[in-house]
Amino acid sequence: MKLDSISRVFLALAIASLAAITGCVSKHESSPPPDTDVAAAKGGDDRTGPYDVVEGWWKGAPNHDDEWSWGQVAGVAVDNPGRILVVTRGDWPKDRSEARNERLRRTNFIVVADSDGNIVERWTQWDSILTLPHQVYVSPYDKERHVWVIDSGGGEGHMQVLKFSNDGKELVMQLGEKDHPKTREEARANAKPEPYTYGWPSKLAFLPDGSFLLADGYWNSRIIQYTAEGKHVMEWGALGDGPGEFDLLHGLAVDEDRVYVGDRQNHRIQLFTHDGKFIEEWPDIFDPVEIWVDESHGVWVLDASLNRLSKYNRDGVLEYHWGAYAQAGTMGRGTWPGGLSLPHQLDVDEEGNLYIASYSGGWVDKFVPKPGADPEKVLGKRLLLKN
Repeated sequence: MKLDSISRVFLALAIASLAAITGCVSKHESSPPPDTDVAAAKGGDDRTGPYDVVEGWWKGAPNHDDEWSWGQVAGVAVDNPGRILVVTRGDWPKDRSEARNERLRRTNFIVVADSDGNIVERWTQWDSILTLPHQVYVSPYDKERHVWVIDSGGGEGHMQVLKFSNDGKELVMQLGEKDHPKTREEARANAKPEPYTYGWPSKLAFLPDGSFLLADGYWNSRIIQYTAEGKHVMEWGALGDGPGEFDLLHGLAVDEDRVYVGDRQNHRIQLFTHDGKFIEEWPDIFDPVEIWVDESHGVWVLDASLNRLSKYNRDGVLEYHWGAYAQAGTMGRGTWPGGLSLPHQLDVDEEGNLYIASYSGGWVDKFVPKPGADPEKVLGKRLLLKN
């Protein structure tokens, strides 16, 4: 059979294409394997994320013994990397089955740890005025580094906000009426409590001019702003699940133009302008107890039930999370290093170390960024606003 000129052209192209394909396959099969000098690490579960935990960092108090140790550790704040402030709910028996209110030892409510976790200060001079310390702070704008403590008070105790000198020797300010509701039902029956009649207050956030916001709180459902001297400025909020309504406030942070509020029982974060106007909500954030806005505008949320830290961008999009539960073992430590047990407050020091207080565990963990850790996955220093 004779081929015309067009057929010869198509036949030549087909043979050339087949040769090219065969050559590519042969070349691929005979090429050396990729560089395998760097093998992927095996195992691991990333439970502490981009951090290494400092094992055994949290120590007992000087008055702890074979019977007594830490109870519930409610809050932690950094004065400097060598001075870490901690508030607790007092001492409990090491046998947690005996750890009930009637067995509470009312001491060690405010203590200070050094960089190695040794308890170097015990502010026992204030034990008599405290009931249930809830959180502790040092305002980043305060040159005198005063120490602030929220005392949630429980039912019968004093619900109050306290401001101490940095060394703990002087009580500089005390806000909160002693005559307050004794139950949540009684508190919530009054939709407009007085400016200093608190209902289990929970959180503080500071502004550059010295004024501050108080989340009030478990029983009341409002954000209150005070001047640096403690004078009432304004407030907003009400009980409910609609925009601008709250059911247990337990997270508070500010950036240049927004206030972030953890609406714990409604499982969301609500955003407001600095004068209390509702902006939006970030829904389906389970049990938020702490909000940390870092210098790169990452919004970190501490989850008490999921025992983890989650990072959101400024638009509320979840970017990353880490953390896992560790059952309380021996008082002062978990069943594995770095585990969380109802994490309740966090802070970051100037060296980038992260401290987390585990409320139901009875300990504070110190986390150090791993060498070469992705900076996008590490909590940055707290965002500071310009006055």
